[in-house]
Amino acid sequence: MTTAPERVVLLAEDGRPIGDALKSEVHHEDTPLHLAFSCYVLDDAGRLLVTRRAWSKATWPGSWTNSCCGHPAPGEPVEDAVTRRLRQELGIEVTDLRAVLPTFRYRAVMDDGVVENEVCPVFVARCEDPIQLSPDPTEVAEHEWVDWTTFRSDALAGRREISPWCRLQLDVLPPVL
Repeated sequence: MTTAPERVVLLAEDGRPIGDALKSEVHHEDTPLHLAFSCYVLDDAGRLLVTRRAWSKATWPGSWTNSCCGHPAPGEPVEDAVTRRLRQELGIEVTDLRAVLPTFRYRAVMDDGVVENEVCPVFVARCEDPIQLSPDPTEVAEHEWVDWTTFRSDALAGRREISPWCRLQLDVLPPVL
């Protein structure tokens, strides 16, 4: 079975969808504004799942970041995309999925000039069975469960290197998730 190439939703400056484009062609030095999402997954003990992006990723390869990031397909509700990507990237089912920063937007530039330019709603979810985790190695190089408070304070103090979007999100996420 052949999988169709992944497409992303292009956005106007006011956040309205204005079309779509192949994901493989959208990230470059003049990346158009597009729709994405970030998700922070916590276990029942309140630990956060952090992931290290696969070294083959086009943007920020090898960077530690929040649990999962991705792009909704055209016409796909963002919540459905989050659930889909958590299954695909991490092999997990989640509960209590909720938007905590529904209008988050950022722009970041890699050292090589490649740009991320996204309206990126941020979600939090619960994973009741962290043992079931089975990361896709094409998406995730490493993962670990860490104390949320320690992760947040270390990242904000510069003691832990993370992706630029995760750093910007931590600036506005509450101390308790």
